[in-house]
Amino acid sequence: MPRAPTSPEPQYLKVKNHLREGIASGQWVAGDLLPSEGALVAQFEVSRMTVNRALRELVQEGLIERVQGVGSFVAQLHRISSTLNVRDVHEEIVDRGGAHEARVHALVKAKATPQQAAELGLKRGAPVFLSLIVHLENGVAIQCEERAVNPACAPDYLAQDFTRITPTHYLLEVAPLSEARYMIEAALPGEVEARLLGINRRDPCLVVKRITYSRGIAVTSVKLTHPGVRYQLQGSFSA
Repeated sequence: MPRAPTSPEPQYLKVKNHLREGIASGQWVAGDLLPSEGALVAQFEVSRMTVNRALRELVQEGLIERVQGVGSFVAQLHRISSTLNVRDVHEEIVDRGGAHEARVHALVKAKATPQQAAELGLKRGAPVFLSLIVHLENGVAIQCEERAVNPACAPDYLAQDFTRITPTHYLLEVAPLSEARYMIEAALPGEVEARLLGINRRDPCLVVKRITYSRGIAVTSVKLTHPGVRYQLQGSFSA
């Protein structure tokens, strides 16, 4: 049976995505004046109402600010903290008085799987950066980090030396955090994770899955696997 034709992308989304991608890639940074409504109307050959809707939604998402009679600007970003912080594993280990070591097992460009594409808001098969790193404390493996990165947010990711700087530290610098979503579960390790962590396939692990966003764009999805007997997740709560 032939597939039904897909609906064309709404015109306002073309404008909105153009501006979002430009902000994510650094074409426009915080405080920059964006193209005027008139310029966008001419560029995309759409109505002013269509452009206005795109800008209005970007304002609602906190990506831009509009000044009456002046124009639209890229919004200033503010680093955030939460009860469950996005912390650099290097800092965690050093705070405990330990010595941190990172072993990079993979750092490549690949095609996004359906899951990676969905998590990062990419098209299936779009380019994605992947890394596989094991973090050790005093010579003992405590975390297996499997990460996918949106190239538009961190185009130089593959050029970094992650034995000297962690992906978390680097990504927070180039794509300031505005939102993070977590899932935490107890699970058994996969074959690769067990081998890299030096544990048995039946040893329980604490698994943290996290997607972080900057300017409303998904920057990275990461799966952090920790041997249960070697790691504690700590946080705080106050009313």
